[in-house]
Amino acid sequence: MTIEMLGARILSPYFGGSLSVWGSIITIFMLALALGYLIGGTLSTRNPNGITYSMFFIGAAVFSLPVILFADFVMEPIFLAIEDPRYGSLFASIFLFFIPTSILGMISPYSVRLMVETEEHSGHMAGLLYFISTLGSAAGTLGTSFYFVLWFEVNQILWGAVLSLVLAGCVVLLSQYLQKTNAIGRRGAYAKK
Repeated sequence: MTIEMLGARILSPYFGGSLSVWGSIITIFMLALALGYLIGGTLSTRNPNGITYSMFFIGAAVFSLPVILFADFVMEPIFLAIEDPRYGSLFASIFLFFIPTSILGMISPYSVRLMVETEEHSGHMAGLLYFISTLGSAAGTLGTSFYFVLWFEVNQILWGAVLSLVLAGCVVLLSQYLQKTNAIGRRGAYAKK
């Protein structure tokens, strides 16, 4: 939600901040999330594991870097080629936001798959995950729009989002490593008996 809320500020120097620009941003985020949900759900059926899960966070961070580093290079040719800001903002949103948002969309269905231990608990776990996810989205929306934009520049906020994604991916990788280390230790102790 942080990146989506900043989308209008990122696009505004070229396309303005009109309702149609917001419509472009929201539409691209919704379509990207829908595709991410579909792909993440499909990937969750093929040997779900923490390493793949962590790569979603790190991949989203890597593919968010062009928003920080190359936004002007992406938007300027679109602005010059497409006179109508409605369609210009739509294409700019596709190039800047579609891939990282799709990757972020993969996280939710994959999370459900990793959290579900039995079929009977799948609905409860999905509901819990989406509850937490929606609360996080609300906090990100209010935090960004009420506070972060007052305290920081747009790129500083984006760097914070990128670093948070990398950190989340590293935490998942570390937990995977610790689980494997503990499992090996338990097997070694069992073998000695």
